[in-house]
Amino acid sequence: MKTLSENRCFYGTQGVYTHASSATGTDMTFGLYLPPDAADGPVPLLWFLSGLTCTHENAMTKAGAQAYAAEAGIALCFPDTSPRGERVADDDAYDLGQGAGFYVDATEAPWAPHFNMWHYVGTELPALLAKHFPIDPDRQGITGHSMGGHGALTLGMGLPGRFRSVSAFAPICHPSDSDWGRKQLTAYLGADTAKWAPHDATLLMRETGLDAPLLIDTGTADQFGDLLKTEALAEAIATRRQPAQLRLQKGYDHSYFFISTFVPDHVAFHAEALWS
Repeated sequence: MKTLSENRCFYGTQGVYTHASSATGTDMTFGLYLPPDAADGPVPLLWFLSGLTCTHENAMTKAGAQAYAAEAGIALCFPDTSPRGERVADDDAYDLGQGAGFYVDATEAPWAPHFNMWHYVGTELPALLAKHFPIDPDRQGITGHSMGGHGALTLGMGLPGRFRSVSAFAPICHPSDSDWGRKQLTAYLGADTAKWAPHDATLLMRETGLDAPLLIDTGTADQFGDLLKTEALAEAIATRRQPAQLRLQKGYDHSYFFISTFVPDHVAFHAEALWS
């Protein structure tokens, strides 16, 4: 692992690091914010999974979460959204290939050799953080935006017992029934829709639910609202009687202005669960 940068930030440290990943077969970069409390021992960890076209840097620099994480005494991890490099398959479209990993383990050519983001975020990177940083592996929460919200929800339900809290900003909720999903799931996982189910939050909610508190915020003016399928997840939550807060925020769109407005609520939501 190499340190690319470390900056003092709200009395803690915002670092950026790179390492060779066995999951993706590439070098991967991630951001990690350690609050001042980390100087005294292990702290809880909140994951922030970013959306289409993003890198580790977008949420790290635009969401404004560090100030609230410092106050709450929790670390923040900002992984990249996909493997990258000249050897890594890509596509001319913004919603497939590099920058659009969808947090799945691809089984189809040409994606399978490198696009293993489920294993990377779910297994490899957590082990790396626990080994090298003062992180408490038993106190983890997860959040994300858009494609990253999809990842937060599916990892939260697909890894029961891992996360004490789950939240999302404008998540892709039902990719099996959306143009933001069918294309990518077919490309990465093949045409057999049964293989898609572990990566569809609505289907997972219907089948298994979530063993942690859940908070979702979506803007009523989100320009991608038809693709998110928020209503389908809301119906699944209601049918299962899943404890959850699903809030429609009047006039907000899909941007980081929306995220930065409500990130204090999300950090506080996770902090309550992580410190309980």
